[in-house]
Amino acid sequence: MNSLAKHKGLLPPSALRGIRLGLSVSDSADLARLGLLEIHFRIALGEIARCVLLSGGEIVYGGHLDPRGYTAFLMHELKRYGEEQNPSLHICLAWQEHRKLSISEFQKQNKSLGMLGTITCLDVDGAPIDPTKGRSERPIPETDSEVRAKSLTALRRYMAEHVDAQIFIGGKREGYHGDMPGLIEEAIITLKTSRSIYLAGGFGGVTLDIIRALEIDSGSWFPQGTSKQTSCQRVIKGIGKLEKIKKSSKGVDLRNGLSDVENRKLATTHRPSEIAALICLGLSRKFAKHVH
Repeated sequence: MNSLAKHKGLLPPSALRGIRLGLSVSDSADLARLGLLEIHFRIALGEIARCVLLSGGEIVYGGHLDPRGYTAFLMHELKRYGEEQNPSLHICLAWQEHRKLSISEFQKQNKSLGMLGTITCLDVDGAPIDPTKGRSERPIPETDSEVRAKSLTALRRYMAEHVDAQIFIGGKREGYHGDMPGLIEEAIITLKTSRSIYLAGGFGGVTLDIIRALEIDSGSWFPQGTSKQTSCQRVIKGIGKLEKIKKSSKGVDLRNGLSDVENRKLATTHRPSEIAALICLGLSRKFAKHVH
């Protein structure tokens, strides 16, 4: 892949200035089957973050503020590669995620992020709100499952409207809230926009299911054996919606600056440097007019 070899390094500084990259990521249950560990997954995230941040881009992540989660990991990477004069990490919290925190805990996390990023809290319908207004210091957990699912869908729609491209990696098939796995719903929403989509499937998970459904790659390299891919009716429902989108549009245009061959490579590799290099290559082509 000669074109990839030319882009092993980072994009020029400021090449992605003003460009927001949404990060759709959650745990993959397939790591062990692939002979990989969680640390490999995090190294890949770190390489992606490094590529984006050192090129002046911004990362948008909808998650939670658990100190053991990916938000904390991204905040750590931000402090290594971010610029204080350019807030580079934008964390979006769904209704239940900020409601489960005390006001003092939220303020502590916000202060920790400092000048390097921002936190946006959303209401049930996905509108930005002041999380401290009209409530006491104590957490107010949201227990209604329908409200929780609705607010997560609203979060995903908000993110799709506020990013230029979306990167998918990993993804839970179990232990999620809503009608289908979060990454599948995000993919459905993003496909209906004009945003670029990058599908890094080498770590398996729901991202690989999306890749198969859109026929980006067959997944024949994935270890054979018992798979949970079709064991959950809600997963099947989501995959069916993706397949319907593909059929109705007579093919899927990821609009990401990569060729079909390069997208298949991104769909299969688990090498962090290769994943980051392919994403950087696509971004450089897609947003070349933004390079100064």
